[in-house]
Amino acid sequence: MDFLTNSVVLSRMQFALTAIFHMLWPVLTTGMAIYLVIVEGLWLKTKNPDYYRHARFWSKLYVLNFGIGVASGLPMEFQFGTNWAPFSEAVGDFFGSILGFEASMAFMLEAGFLGIMLFGWERVPPPIHYLATIMVAFGANLSTFWILVANSWLQTPAGGTFVNGKFVVSDYFQAIFNPFMVNSVLHMFFATLETSLFVIGGISAWYILNRRHEAFFAKSFKIVLAAAIAVAPLQIFIGHLSAEQVYRYQPTKLAAIEAQWETLPAGQSADWSLVAIPNEKSERNDWEIKVPKALSYILELKPTLSEPVRGLKEWQPENRPRMVGLIYYSFRIMSGIGFFLAGLMLLSVVRWLRGKLTADGIAQQKWLLIGWIFSAPLGYIAVEAGWIVRCVGRQPWTVYGELRTADAASQLPAGEVLASLTGFVVLYTLLLIAALYFGSRIIRRGPNLELPIPKEAVQPTLDTTPAQHEPDRRPVEAQQ
Repeated sequence: MDFLTNSVVLSRMQFALTAIFHMLWPVLTTGMAIYLVIVEGLWLKTKNPDYYRHARFWSKLYVLNFGIGVASGLPMEFQFGTNWAPFSEAVGDFFGSILGFEASMAFMLEAGFLGIMLFGWERVPPPIHYLATIMVAFGANLSTFWILVANSWLQTPAGGTFVNGKFVVSDYFQAIFNPFMVNSVLHMFFATLETSLFVIGGISAWYILNRRHEAFFAKSFKIVLAAAIAVAPLQIFIGHLSAEQVYRYQPTKLAAIEAQWETLPAGQSADWSLVAIPNEKSERNDWEIKVPKALSYILELKPTLSEPVRGLKEWQPENRPRMVGLIYYSFRIMSGIGFFLAGLMLLSVVRWLRGKLTADGIAQQKWLLIGWIFSAPLGYIAVEAGWIVRCVGRQPWTVYGELRTADAASQLPAGEVLASLTGFVVLYTLLLIAALYFGSRIIRRGPNLELPIPKEAVQPTLDTTPAQHEPDRRPVEAQQ
């Protein structure tokens, strides 16, 4: 229980708690916003009222996630001034401005158009409302871009140097486009989109399996399945590119990911550890199952290594990541879920091509639908596991190779940090309970299939003969 008196450890625990909880909500809003753009676009193009009602139904879950995301995200940024003041002083000239861009450029854009998207259906013309939906989606994903710019810079700092313990920017664009940036942004973008697709697909599968609005939710199921055909394989490919970057720029993290204690020299094949029990105290794996030569193919797509894979023993214990087992299994959970979702997508496509996913027959695919329901929370788990690998694997550095975590933390009384940490645990537990309650209530109630279509959207498609759409209320003599 020594950690209860260590303010640095408690500050790390507090930031981890707020980050893990906060990440649950923008994961869905950023991906679901794109889905809302798709279904509203389909409604404007086809005039099919089902797509309009899909947009209205799913936007309820969107705004719930948005609200919880805002409430849980604000404390994260305040901690940079309270628990991590030395860090903010050291890198604030760049890191702080990036967070400022996220708030003023992305969050304000999303929040500004959100009101029109939610309440403007009968108040603005359909093209203007569609523009608002697009801007909400753009703002949500622009927020992801700036957050990943900031975090990728922590992984591979560039664009300046540290002078007397403070980062001095010499090339702002080089700092933004640091080596990790592009793959980090793409990996997170497809993670949020894939998670959202399988959440929407899982909820749709639940309705279909329970024989509620089968034809209606067959549409959303097929939309997300069509999108997943591209998204699931791309996410695996970009994940591979990210692993290659870790191999090149963060050898200590790679060694922890693979629980590799001894260095694997260049010119030899490298086995991949499938399952192991890492033992940090004895600096070895107590038990392990390996796949011959697989690591060589994973890292370089060839049977032998062109560069060595350095083992953890090459660094002093204080210069390498702790909690190797957590990093090791978090990576395998993340990648395993990615392959599972891709496999489920492939199986679903096969059933679709065989004509099994028609509006009348999709309810018969019981096990496939159960698979989609089971997959709904897996994207969240994969995202959280990926962030554990990304951030815990970066230790003992806050800015990799430049600023240690111990030097980045504020020197606060441990009791005060413990009190705030306890407060966050209670508050976030209540927020989670509230989110689950209101989210389940939205799902239990289901969509309103009698929801009238906005008149301005219907009018251009109506036939000029009024009797086809509403009774002619003129006197009989006038009609004759």
